[in-house]
Amino acid sequence: MRDFSQGHEWLSINTATVRRQGDLVAIFEACGRHGIRAVSPWRDQVASVGLERAIRAVKDNGLVLSGYCRGGMFPADAAHSAGMRDDNCRAVDEAKALGAPCLVLVVGGLPQFSRPGSAASKDIFAAREQVEAALADLLEYAGSLGMPLALEPLHPMYAADRSCVNTLSQALDLCDRLDPHRSGRLGVALDGYHVWWDPDVMAQIARIGRERLLAFHVCDWLVPTGDLLNDRGMMGDGVIDIPRLRAAVEAQGFGGFVEVEIFSERWWQVPLDEVLATCIERHRSVV
Repeated sequence: MRDFSQGHEWLSINTATVRRQGDLVAIFEACGRHGIRAVSPWRDQVASVGLERAIRAVKDNGLVLSGYCRGGMFPADAAHSAGMRDDNCRAVDEAKALGAPCLVLVVGGLPQFSRPGSAASKDIFAAREQVEAALADLLEYAGSLGMPLALEPLHPMYAADRSCVNTLSQALDLCDRLDPHRSGRLGVALDGYHVWWDPDVMAQIARIGRERLLAFHVCDWLVPTGDLLNDRGMMGDGVIDIPRLRAAVEAQGFGGFVEVEIFSERWWQVPLDEVLATCIERHRSVV
């Protein structure tokens, strides 16, 4: 396993971690000041400053991307399916323009939550069928541009509204069906926050293989957790054995950036430079 104790050259900041402290340009500038080499921006943050300005800010601050968040939210009724496809194709285009190594996909849950305005449904089995069909279609478009797609399984508490793909096993089964030859076009973004609880996680990490491990995200699980979405912990403040997960993914040959992604009402109140300094310290000491 790589030694992170003496530096942070393999640290990436997912820009959701500091989304309340400044716009995307300010975040990129702060990362440059702290010697952070990589970022993973969100589409809404890119839209708020404009794609061309975001591209310039990446270059001006000497940054690279570890991913781009996010595409997906596939389930939709018939009236919203064309809009869903167009939106995902735009996400692929943006990821390509920014130089991202992959587009991270949160696949969506029931259609009324994935694509607001869609007719309400309780059929999660149908939602999963829609995910697979839409993913197969997007894979063809993304493949034509050379943009890998990274499925991110989410904790089961998000099954209804954010993702009906909730385990690494489910995500890898989709990869096996849609990309059986392991072309590198389809893989997974492994977020410790979402998979740490799974008794099968180590066996599934061993199943991934290097060509399908496209991104690795870290934060921590707090006990108690006060909010289902916005109470993630800084690494070392919770109960996840992060080094054990990192050792497992690196045993598969993963040598990329370790991306800090924290949704937290607490950390969003902390000054930008202090958050980044803490991320650097925890990256060295507990990741």
